[in-house]
Amino acid sequence: MSADVPQTTASRATDRPGDTSPFALGLLLRRAHWRAAAVMAEALRPLDIELRHFAVLIVLVDGGSVVQRDLAAATGSDKAGVMRVVDDLERKGLAVRKAVPGDRRVRAVEITPQGIELFDAAHAAAVPLAERLVAELGPGEPEQLTDLLTRFAYPAGGEA
Repeated sequence: MSADVPQTTASRATDRPGDTSPFALGLLLRRAHWRAAAVMAEALRPLDIELRHFAVLIVLVDGGSVVQRDLAAATGSDKAGVMRVVDDLERKGLAVRKAVPGDRRVRAVEITPQGIELFDAAHAAAVPLAERLVAELGPGEPEQLTDLLTRFAYPAGGEA
């Protein structure tokens, strides 16, 4: 059976600078995500919310009243996870569930004025931390990085 396995001299996949393996970009993006998530979690900690809560608040600020199943899709979470987050946000007075006219089974979620206030406070708290996150980049590079990542995450053809 070992004769069927092709032998290769390819390097092992890492996220180290200069790695040319086909997995290097994905691993590097994962490491960048971990670093950015840690910095943003630091900004949110004093506000007593987590990134998963903030992800839902972003969708609510952007979309207004959002059906729970759409929140799951928009945040990349499963339905049960979104339900727990919405439960947390309701307990904190940051969001409310409301009935959807014409369908008793469906609930929409809306951000409260207190939720908007917290959303704004989170942005204010994140500014110095976000600046620290890109401190190693040169003039114009933070904007260039944002542009490249945006095009990477949202390709023109719409494929995932």
